[in-house]
Amino acid sequence: MTPTPTAPSTRSRRSAAVPALLAALALTAACSNSSDSGGSGGGDGGGAALTGDCARFQPYAGHSGTTVTVFASILSPESDNLEKSWSEFSSCTGIRISYEGSNDFESQLPVRVAGGNAPDFAIIPQPGLLAQMVKSGKVVKPPAQTVANQDRWSPVWKTYGSVNGTFYAAPMSANMKSLVWYSPKAFKQAGYEVPKSWSALMELSDRIAKAGGGRPWCGGIASGTATGWPATDWLEEVVLGSYGGEVYDQWVSHRVKFSDEKITTAMKTVAGWMQNPAWVNGGYGDVKSIATTTFQDAGAPILTGKCFMLQQASFYKAQWPKDTKVGPDGDVFAFHLPAVNPGVPNPVEGGGEFLTAFAGRPEVQAVQNYLSSPEWASSRVKTATGWVSANQGVDKSLYTDPIDRLSADALTDPAATFRFDGSDLMPAAIGAGQEWKSLTAWFAEGQSIQKTAADIDAAWPQ
Repeated sequence: MTPTPTAPSTRSRRSAAVPALLAALALTAACSNSSDSGGSGGGDGGGAALTGDCARFQPYAGHSGTTVTVFASILSPESDNLEKSWSEFSSCTGIRISYEGSNDFESQLPVRVAGGNAPDFAIIPQPGLLAQMVKSGKVVKPPAQTVANQDRWSPVWKTYGSVNGTFYAAPMSANMKSLVWYSPKAFKQAGYEVPKSWSALMELSDRIAKAGGGRPWCGGIASGTATGWPATDWLEEVVLGSYGGEVYDQWVSHRVKFSDEKITTAMKTVAGWMQNPAWVNGGYGDVKSIATTTFQDAGAPILTGKCFMLQQASFYKAQWPKDTKVGPDGDVFAFHLPAVNPGVPNPVEGGGEFLTAFAGRPEVQAVQNYLSSPEWASSRVKTATGWVSANQGVDKSLYTDPIDRLSADALTDPAATFRFDGSDLMPAAIGAGQEWKSLTAWFAEGQSIQKTAADIDAAWPQ
């Protein structure tokens, strides 16, 4: 689960629109675009030829003067960079992309679709929500070029954009969750090395605890109505890193239950790691304090030496103070969380977003083809740091941020055992409901593993 950004003010939206408009006007003057809206479907290069800097958008031409609507949960300032990523495409092709972001996206999208007011596109971060929309009968299958563009992604990503074996939604972004944040400066001063295996990570944790001073781990799972989601990530990391992708897939579909010995064993591994009273919760208190510490604040003690490590996703970079140097020799950096079982090759857990169409007009298909291409992904990478694609067609030299590059390397590794965030794959009643509640009780109240697992299994929809 990925937290939703805060809502933008009206002022920020207006001020962002001014430079975007000026850039669009300048680009239009530099490029020739005399194509009309009568081109022959799906962005096949119909209409007059585009020249100059616009020539590379010829495959999408032929639909000038049309508008395509996009609805998502992405808000300013991230949405400003998203709109910037397609501004040149829009100026050159004449297809206006009208974007709307909302804090209530997950609840509003089904209402709009059911009411006959669906957007042309929705950017959906949860495969479970995608399946719900497909069930409505309103989702339109993608054109052939969008399907062909999936060849640049690891095959498993196509399955997350599919429902019952049919492909509906192209992946757009990705985030890397299998990271451990630490202070290179603190490690160097204490003589610690980045561990390359789970056993080495546990040995380092024990060494730090026995040395006194800062605790090896800090953590926080408080997140308002979403309290508990970081704990789901810890369990998912251990299940994937212990048993590999096949068992993970069976677990998120409930063919392997939470009460199964494999999952309760994984929970014992999490408990030995993040519920070890000698190892946590550096800077905040005991094990129970993890339940009341927000995920945003969880890593702060790393900067003061009160804890040494935090397991959190790549997007946690935004939580560090602005003057924090992030890098291999900086105030903070991250390393890949090792597999619990060394026999599992390079386990990587991540999340992402999927472009889902509710219309099949030619201009909609042209936008769909572009936003599923490595050319768009490269444009998006250039707009700002903190965004990563698992599209293998993106030139990795475009990533100027070291965390983005580290994440991109892991997410595009063809040998990696990649799996999507498990709670996002589970039914919402579990992955965004009972599992959050039960894992929070596990940390906050010391609830037993057996009861925690049984309560989640009992809540699973029939």
